[in-house]
Amino acid sequence: MSMIKKVFGFLKKELMLTLAVLAAVVSLFITPPDLGLIGEIDWRTLGTLLMMLCVLEGFKKENVLRPVIGLASNIKTMTALSLFLIFGVFFTSMFVTNDVSLIIFVPLTIMLFRAGGKEKYILPVITMENIAAIRGSLLTPFGSPQNLFLYGQADVSVWRFMLHMLPLNVSSAVLLVIFVLVLYRKNLKEEIAQSREQEPWSREGRVRRIVYLVLFAVIIFVIVSRTRFWYIAVGVVIIAILIADIRIFARVDYVLLVTFLCFFIFSSSIASNPQIAGALKNVVAGNEYWWSIGLSQIISNVPSSIVLYPFSENFAGLIYGADTAGLVSIIGSLASVINYRIYVREYPGQGKKFLKVFTLVSWAFFAIVVVPGYFLTRWSFF
Repeated sequence: MSMIKKVFGFLKKELMLTLAVLAAVVSLFITPPDLGLIGEIDWRTLGTLLMMLCVLEGFKKENVLRPVIGLASNIKTMTALSLFLIFGVFFTSMFVTNDVSLIIFVPLTIMLFRAGGKEKYILPVITMENIAAIRGSLLTPFGSPQNLFLYGQADVSVWRFMLHMLPLNVSSAVLLVIFVLVLYRKNLKEEIAQSREQEPWSREGRVRRIVYLVLFAVIIFVIVSRTRFWYIAVGVVIIAILIADIRIFARVDYVLLVTFLCFFIFSSSIASNPQIAGALKNVVAGNEYWWSIGLSQIISNVPSSIVLYPFSENFAGLIYGADTAGLVSIIGSLASVINYRIYVREYPGQGKKFLKVFTLVSWAFFAIVVVPGYFLTRWSFF
C-alpha cells in the first residue's frame, strides 16, 4: 500500500509527466505501435536535451556561470535586473534555441531573486522569460524546433525568413519592456540586496570547467550546424562526463527527458493515423493560423507543425501560429514544460501556483499579439 501511495504521490507532484504518459498511452490505442513509430520519434532533440542537461549540471556544480552572476550582481534595481535576465533569454534563444536559453537563465533567476529576498517576483519574471524565449527565438530558422522544420520545408532564404519574422520579434521586445515596467510600477527603483561575495573557483575544478565549456561549444555546434552526426556528439559528451565527473549523471533531470519522450510518442502516433490525417486535409487549408495555435494546445507546436504542414496553403499562417501557440498554455510549447519543470524542482508542490501565474501573464501577452499576428499572415513568404 505504501508503494502505491508513493507512486501516486510522485505522479501528483509531476503533473506534466503524468499528463505526458497518459497522452502517450491513449495515442497508442488510437494508432497501434510498430517499428515505424520508433523512427518517427525526434531522437535528435532528446539527445541534444540530454547533452545540455548533463553539461549544465556540470556548470552548476563547478560554478561556471560565476562571471554572469557577477555581472548580474552589479545590477542594483529589480527593474534593471529583470530586464537583463529577460532579454538575456530573448537574445540567446535566437542562437541556442528557446529551451536551452531557459535552462541557462531560469535557474540563475531563481538563485538571484532568492538570495536577494525577492522570491515573490520569481514567477512573473520567469513567465516573462518564457515569453522572451518563445518570441525571441522566432526570428531565426534555428531558434526553435518548429522553425527549423518549417524553414527546411520552405524555399526561402535565411534573410527573407528573418525579415518576415522581424515584426513579431521587435513588437514582442517592446511589449516585454512594458510588462516589466507594469510589474514594478509601484517602485521602478526598487532595490535588490545582492551578495557581493561569491563562491570562488576551486583550482582542482579548473580542468572540469574547461571540459564543460568545450562540451557546451560542441552542443551549440550540433544545434547550429544541424549535423546529421549528432549522435556522435551525444557519445562524446557522455564519455567526457564519465571521465570528468561521473557523479553529474545522478543530478540530471531524467523526468524531463521522459516527459519529452512521451509527448513525441503521442505526436508521432497521432500524425501516422490515416483517418486523422484525412480529416485535417479538409479543414486546415485557409485556417492555418488558428489551427496551428489550437492543435498546439493538444500536442505542442513542434508536432503540430509537422502534422499540419502537408495540408497547409499559407506558410505564414502556419509558422506565425506555431510561434504564438506557446503563449496560450504550457502544452503549446515544450520550452514551457522545461520552465515548469525547473520551477517545481526548486519549489516542490507549487505546480498549480506556477500554472496560475503563467496563464495570467501569457494570456495577457497573447491577447495583445494574436490579432495583429493574424493580419500579418497575409504577407506571403514567397
